Amino acid sequence: MTYFYRTVTTSPGDGRIPEETRKLWEAITVKKNWRIVQLPNQYYQAEYYDGENWKDVTRRETIDSCEAAIDASIEFDRRKLELAKGPVVVKTFE
Repeated sequence: MTYFYRTVTTSPGDGRIPEETRKLWEAITVKKNWRIVQLPNQYYQAEYYDGENWKDVTRRETIDSCEAAIDASIEFDRRKLELAKGPVVVKTFE
């Protein structure tokens, strides 16, 4: 049996994040680019605006849990943007 392994990276190979990806992450970190819609099955769906279309992200049972998911997504993408600036020193030794 032969196994085939493939890796995929979001950067062009030189450590930089593509400009369109960075712009999307910056847009996602702004809460006014988000909305919550109620679906026919009574669930709530979080969506973000990518500049052209609304993209669905997650579905939750309550508005509060949907908003909490949005806040978590915003914080996650803020951290990604910070880490894209370069490595962060977390500890040094003498």
